[in-house]
Amino acid sequence: MEQLHQRDYRPDAPAPLDGVRVLDLSRLVAGNALTHVLADYGAEVIKIERPGKGDDLRNWRVDGISIHWKVYARNKKSITLNPRSAKGREILLRLVEGAQVLVENFLPGTLEKWDLGPDVLLGRNPKLVVVRVSGWGQSGPNRDQPGFGSLVEARSGFAAMNGFADRPPVLPPLALADMVAGMYGGMATLTALREVEVSGGRGQVIDLPLFDPLLSILGPQAAQYQLTGQGGSRTGSRSTTTAPRNTYRCKDGKYVALSASMQSMAERLFKTMGRADLIEDPRFRTNADRVRNNDILDPIVGEFMAAHDQAELLEIFQAAGVTVGPVHDTAGMLEDEMVREREIMLRFPDAEMGELPMHNVAAHLSETPGQIRHPAPDLGQHNGEIFSALGFGPEEIAALEKEDVI
Repeated sequence: MEQLHQRDYRPDAPAPLDGVRVLDLSRLVAGNALTHVLADYGAEVIKIERPGKGDDLRNWRVDGISIHWKVYARNKKSITLNPRSAKGREILLRLVEGAQVLVENFLPGTLEKWDLGPDVLLGRNPKLVVVRVSGWGQSGPNRDQPGFGSLVEARSGFAAMNGFADRPPVLPPLALADMVAGMYGGMATLTALREVEVSGGRGQVIDLPLFDPLLSILGPQAAQYQLTGQGGSRTGSRSTTTAPRNTYRCKDGKYVALSASMQSMAERLFKTMGRADLIEDPRFRTNADRVRNNDILDPIVGEFMAAHDQAELLEIFQAAGVTVGPVHDTAGMLEDEMVREREIMLRFPDAEMGELPMHNVAAHLSETPGQIRHPAPDLGQHNGEIFSALGFGPEEIAALEKEDVI
């Protein structure tokens, strides 16, 4: 695969979040997902990591390489600091004085035990936005319990509706709850910053559980249960609201995905299949009819798909304007013409891998675009820069290292 480059790459170009300093004390995915979005748009994100150990995300290795860290810590800086120690606590508070945001995801109450609760942080910097990531929230009966994403995905109802009816509930093969919380958290952080910068308001605390954001993306599941007494059933790739909608095996063993969620699209599909008679079939005339009789309709669609290779199907349906697309594995996604042409995935030089592929900035701003400016940092790579700016000389920094403060 040929080298991909960022379009109009300008590492020193002005960015929309220039001047925003974020202190990131979080570990693993949710906090890193939140701050990686801010960093992509120009915020100075300083990862505050444990001396000698670092963020636990560094330990998620594939073939010995910390690929999760490389992706989620791009555009960030790294310092080591132990805020549990008296000297480390004071250094952190000095950093807080010049920051706009602090992100943490310790078990609720941990910062308070270190005498670094929000009252102390906001006492040092009344304009600070403090983001507190946890599994179940800063209040409630489960606040003191660890809340990993897998538990959230199970407890929220997501796993119960994911998979096939004749098989166990399925947890997602990625950190879904963490990523969703990170995206919500990024929006909440910018909202709080706007209150400070535009409205002249005070800083505030953002209570960001993993549970609540994931529950919100389930949409009207609770309302559906209220109406019908049913909700969260596993339907595989089918939908409970529109039909036909599924993945289908092609003649060559590859798969395509279909979503005929509008009446006009379903009629177009039937005509393209050479089955215009299905349009007036009382079993399939309306969307409600098709959902009710999906067990009959889906095999009819599947039979048509199975008679053609994937490429042939895509050509047929694209010409007819039917919403059918390929089911890619990672290799297929990387070779997809759209992904390549729009530079949705990029490759960067990497000392361990030669080249590191990673996703580009997802939302495209026309005037102040985000970009990937530099790779993920080594542990403590920016100690000299950050601590020198606080007034520490080389000998003092060396002494702090010897004392395991940094």
